[in-house]
Amino acid sequence: MIDRKRAFRTTILAPVFFPAIAVALLLIIGAISSPDLAGAFFEDLLAFITETFGWFYMLAVAAFLVFLVAVAFTRWGHIKLGPEHGEPQYSFPAWFAMLFSAGYGIVLLFFGVAEPVLHYADPPRGEPETIEAARQAMQIAFFHWGFHIWAIYGLVGLVLAYFSFRHGLPLSIRSALYPLIGDRIYGPIGHTVDVFAILGTLFGIATTLGLSVAQINAGLNYLWPSIPTSTTVQVIVIAVITALATISVVAGLDKGIKRLSILNMILAAALMLFVFLVGPSILIVETFLQNTGSYVSGIVERTFNLEAYERREWIGNWTLFIFGWTIAWAPFVGMFIAKISRGRTIRQFVVGVMLVPTLFTFLWFSIFGGTGLNLIMNEGYEQLIGLVQEDEAVALFQLYDILPWSALASFVTVILIMTFFVTSSDSGSLVIDQLASGGASVTPVWQRVFWAVLEGAVAAVLLIAGGLAALQTMAVTSALPFAVIMLIAAGGLWRALIIESHHDTSLQNHVQRRQRYGTLLWKKRLYELFDFPTRDDVMAFIRGPVVQALEHVQKALDQRGWPAKVVLDEDHGRVYLAVHRDGLMDFLYDVRLTERPRPAFAYPSIDPSGGPAEVYYRPEVYLRRGGQSYSVYEYNEQEIIDDVLDHFESYLQFLDSAPATLPWATEAHDEMIDAPVGGKGRGRG
Repeated sequence: MIDRKRAFRTTILAPVFFPAIAVALLLIIGAISSPDLAGAFFEDLLAFITETFGWFYMLAVAAFLVFLVAVAFTRWGHIKLGPEHGEPQYSFPAWFAMLFSAGYGIVLLFFGVAEPVLHYADPPRGEPETIEAARQAMQIAFFHWGFHIWAIYGLVGLVLAYFSFRHGLPLSIRSALYPLIGDRIYGPIGHTVDVFAILGTLFGIATTLGLSVAQINAGLNYLWPSIPTSTTVQVIVIAVITALATISVVAGLDKGIKRLSILNMILAAALMLFVFLVGPSILIVETFLQNTGSYVSGIVERTFNLEAYERREWIGNWTLFIFGWTIAWAPFVGMFIAKISRGRTIRQFVVGVMLVPTLFTFLWFSIFGGTGLNLIMNEGYEQLIGLVQEDEAVALFQLYDILPWSALASFVTVILIMTFFVTSSDSGSLVIDQLASGGASVTPVWQRVFWAVLEGAVAAVLLIAGGLAALQTMAVTSALPFAVIMLIAAGGLWRALIIESHHDTSLQNHVQRRQRYGTLLWKKRLYELFDFPTRDDVMAFIRGPVVQALEHVQKALDQRGWPAKVVLDEDHGRVYLAVHRDGLMDFLYDVRLTERPRPAFAYPSIDPSGGPAEVYYRPEVYLRRGGQSYSVYEYNEQEIIDDVLDHFESYLQFLDSAPATLPWATEAHDEMIDAPVGGKGRGRG
């Protein structure tokens, strides 16, 4: 069984956990004590940012999109986010369902009808309520929720997945800064970044939950008119959602979020099919194809259209607000996407994260938004415009009211909205808990429950006090500095990929297999397959044979004129040999303590699925290009020395074959790329 006391002590990272709680309480108190003043301040700040830095938002989002496409369709696309032999943790349908539910599934329910109708009634250009206004409304909705949104989420997810699963850094937002500040991500700067990520996620979920329960309340009022539209009902709904999210969080990622996400996709697909069949089916297909073509052909122009000559507030109220809100949510959604994407290649990741959700979104808006516009333009239901303008939350239910079987569709929609909120809440709780625990992959249940309950409590308190809008606006303003962090992270990932692509991995794999299986006796190898050492066992092995072997290599290299040093870092559970020559990229051989869940075959007589996951530890080898996914446990000194020399030989051949003019061949960049283990000895190879 897991040592619960040890888990409690090691999973909470005090410099992140306690400041996050303190700042959250101060912001809540400020929003409650003077919601109007707080709202006015943040609205003025948001207006200043969108007017002054709107061009930067648009340019940054365009850069994210171009970067992801370029990385996916270059030679780097085959690189796996994890060990080369690893397989994806989840099937594609389950993976897509989880990233979509946590990403913005609720957005489709809220804006699927409302946004096209609002743009039709008040377009940025031209006359309202015309055919041209309808065409423009659909293209704007496609643009707002298409490739650009998923490029924002995808960039954060790709950076975190690459540096965590391939280089052993913590699965935490601080790791995105490693190319800039190196080991200082483990100090105050890294702690501060994670605190801001926690606050953004906490208030993003809480404010969205608080504001959007209005849609659930509208649906309940439509189904049962005796249920009023009131704050009391909405607080009760928040309590129910929080209770369901808590149950899902306790169940875990596989049993909770995964199953709910698949249920979400089934219900969403059923609603789409229903509206498609009872709505103008042929028109829906035609508008889907036409608007998709218009989106693709006009994506460049619309990306850089800042309404510079018109100087209207429309772009700030819509495009810049949506992009800013998405960037503010990127730490949460991006980190969750990274968490469920281990084992996929970069190309699979980019195509799966961007193409599939975008096409699904286009189909959703074509079905729901297209049906709504058709009812207004061709069926004489102009009153739908006024109803949506009065309350966006009722748009979907007003649409159902015109269609057959409206009560059934509304009931299913209320259930879907709640399950979408539950998946957002419990996935957000898992992300916050991991951020507050320094990137720990295994945390006690009480911590996850704490964050799930806190999200619901914050939403309820702010809803009652009227401070939700102020904090929502505050979250959007935080997008500006995080956009800068994302650009820096993209640059760091690009340079890391350049280094990786110039390594001779084939030789390394060959010598690794030859040494590993050519010298060990078969009984010894068989024993190691079923050995699951403890943390103390592995640390004793690192302090003993590993350190002694590396010191022998260091002395021999020093004698040959290759300055080397051996560093034992017990705080992070690692020892490494670093070899430095002026003008050349350093050689690094790093043995790290890594924590892994004990595999199912370790339980020959019991069913482990019903109990807590046991863990074991391995001393795994890391090089500059990342984890090598094998353990040196039970190697003797000579075998460790041989393994070091095999890698050093490969390194020398790399130096001989790589171009001397590559930008990474500098001491400053060497320091940026060396990847220490993170998370207090919980590296993940």
